[in-house]
Amino acid sequence: MDRLLYIAMSGAKHTQQRQATVAHNLANASTPGFRADLAAFRAIPVLGDGLATRAYTVEQTTGSDLSNGPFQQTGNDLDVAVDGRGWIAVQTSTGEAYTRNGEFTIDATGLLKNQRGEVVLGETGPLLVPENTKVSIAPDGTVSGTSLDNPSEVNEIGRIKLVNPADTELQKGSDGLFRLRSGEAAQADASVRLAVGGLEGSNVNTIDQLTAMIATQRHYDLQVRMMQAADQNARAASQLLQMSA
Repeated sequence: MDRLLYIAMSGAKHTQQRQATVAHNLANASTPGFRADLAAFRAIPVLGDGLATRAYTVEQTTGSDLSNGPFQQTGNDLDVAVDGRGWIAVQTSTGEAYTRNGEFTIDATGLLKNQRGEVVLGETGPLLVPENTKVSIAPDGTVSGTSLDNPSEVNEIGRIKLVNPADTELQKGSDGLFRLRSGEAAQADASVRLAVGGLEGSNVNTIDQLTAMIATQRHYDLQVRMMQAADQNARAASQLLQMSA
């Protein structure tokens, strides 16, 4: 009886975690450049006394769906999307990280940042835009500035650091950004190209995720009913013991 209760309880717990992953994906269905989290159940052995054949199932995030999202035209000169494979390097409090979200802005100090406030890295460091300058971004990531006081004066500010490490070398952090598993910084890749004037949408398939949410909820309900059945069986067994006493 205890074994049935434990199996149902642990199953409900990990099903709830799976539901959280699905809900997180759905919540980011409209987030530019978002990569859907992948999760799966896997069997693990039970450590301790007893036979080594015992195993339970747990839910675990196995990685991310790295397929491309749809391109969405915005007409904003500071919006870019990675065309094909590749990533945009940004600076975080814990070091260099990588994103597909190219929704850029310029802060009061002239730094080129994304909408989350992370500094966009150039190949030689952060990109600083002078005052009274109109910014343009080329497909190769080169950032140029045209002086508003002298439109004929065009200066190259720098080049956005674009990288293209192997998918197996990347891991997703809790902040939604990707980093190298080794903890090092990736090398810039000149072959990565940008599509200017638009953003890459999330690659979350809302229909698949809604279907997964319904199926997960049904699994959870079944496991709760198993827990209730275990409790009812325990009560019935207790009553039988009292009657035979």
